[in-house]
Amino acid sequence: MKTSPSGGFDRSRIDFYPDRSFSAFLFDMDGTVLNSIAVAERVWTAWALRHNVDVERLLSTVHGRKAVETIARLGLPGIDPAEEMRRLTLAEIADVAGIEPIAGAGRFLEALPRDRWAIVTSAPRDLAVVRLKAAGLPWPPLLIAGEDVKNGKPAPDCFLLAAETLAQPIEDCLIFEDAPAGIEAAETAGAAVMVITATHRTLLQTRHPSVASYDDLNADITQAGLLQISQKRR
Repeated sequence: MKTSPSGGFDRSRIDFYPDRSFSAFLFDMDGTVLNSIAVAERVWTAWALRHNVDVERLLSTVHGRKAVETIARLGLPGIDPAEEMRRLTLAEIADVAGIEPIAGAGRFLEALPRDRWAIVTSAPRDLAVVRLKAAGLPWPPLLIAGEDVKNGKPAPDCFLLAAETLAQPIEDCLIFEDAPAGIEAAETAGAAVMVITATHRTLLQTRHPSVASYDDLNADITQAGLLQISQKRR
């Protein structure tokens, strides 16, 4: 708990990791710093209907994962997952209607030191660029996209690459995620996790701290240049 100027406890603030400082923050993109659910579900629904795939079941599995891996797992006869991913990506790039930042995300990212954060997404780079621009978010100093790693989430490869590129130990990073695949990847990597629930339609059971948005979330910089996180109560 933070102390007030008088030396007592400041009970207007909640510290999610009160005994920890972090060297870097790593952010998933879709559902974590921006909301693209409407676009993703429009495009994936149209694709599922064309290929006779159960829409509801498919939509429950696509978030946070590489599209090519999602398609490959379906095992559809006569389907080239790479080609289908290419077509899906083009459709998503062409559709930015409804993309918006998670509340407070822009302010939160702007407050971070430029060498201490990254966007780490399963989306292809071209799609990530379009969505970040559509949401009007600060441009990340480092963008790790789906094609940058062989194994997508829930494998930890993307987060490990981001930490390595920032020259920070993954164990000293805090990862912001929203989807089970990304949370698993962060856990496997060995990082701390903060869950963003802004786009959740049902309660996600998680042992990690969670917050609805960045509206009341603060990033504090210590005298040593490390990052801490706290939330102001309404």
